Amino acid sequence: MSTYLRRILAAFALFITEFALILLVGTVGVVVFLALGRQVLGDGQLDFDEAAFTWSHWFLGENNREWVDFMTFLASRNFISGAALSIIAYFLFIRKHRWYSLKVPVVALGSITLNLLLKNFYNRPRPLLPLTSASGLSFPSGHAMISASFYGLLVYLVWEHVENRSLRWLLTVLLVVLILLIGLTRVYLRVHYASDVLAGFSAGVLWLLIALPALKRLELFTKRRTRTTVPVEPTPIEN
Repeated sequence: MSTYLRRILAAFALFITEFALILLVGTVGVVVFLALGRQVLGDGQLDFDEAAFTWSHWFLGENNREWVDFMTFLASRNFISGAALSIIAYFLFIRKHRWYSLKVPVVALGSITLNLLLKNFYNRPRPLLPLTSASGLSFPSGHAMISASFYGLLVYLVWEHVENRSLRWLLTVLLVVLILLIGLTRVYLRVHYASDVLAGFSAGVLWLLIALPALKRLELFTKRRTRTTVPVEPTPIEN
């Protein structure tokens, strides 16, 4: 088998693997979100929500409010805005890649906008007796959705730009753990039900699966149009 053919088969196998993984994750995300949303629109109660409050305090401990508040701050509007601007500046002025700088605001602002639309559609009140102040509606969790989309985008950027395999996996695991902990702290503080958090994770991942391929196609389309519209200077004829 020639080297060229092996490369084609390897690229095809990689494409099939990535497509199957995206399809699986997307399907699971849709099923989970719709199942939770249906229950919320029904009687609004899910059996595991109350148990999750107790379990989160057992898992994280009773005297860790400062640590919990810090974790939940990492998905706050102020922190995400500052982090997003830093990443945009990095890709604009250091890496000189404007399309990556475009991905950040599209993912972040799109996630926030979609979350507000979903909250108003489901109109679920927050849990009673929260341990910290929180305003607005409950389903799906904004912190969970934004953390899944924003830090999920960072996972994507890590796999695109970090060449060291061990470092790439380490950063990925740390970011995934961070996403999960942010969601768990929202339950710990009783500002969200566990079902809100699960729905937020699902919606955030689904938004990533929609936004990133769409931006990639737009990037390729723009580059093709640029190549075809740039005038080619005539070659001078030698006498």
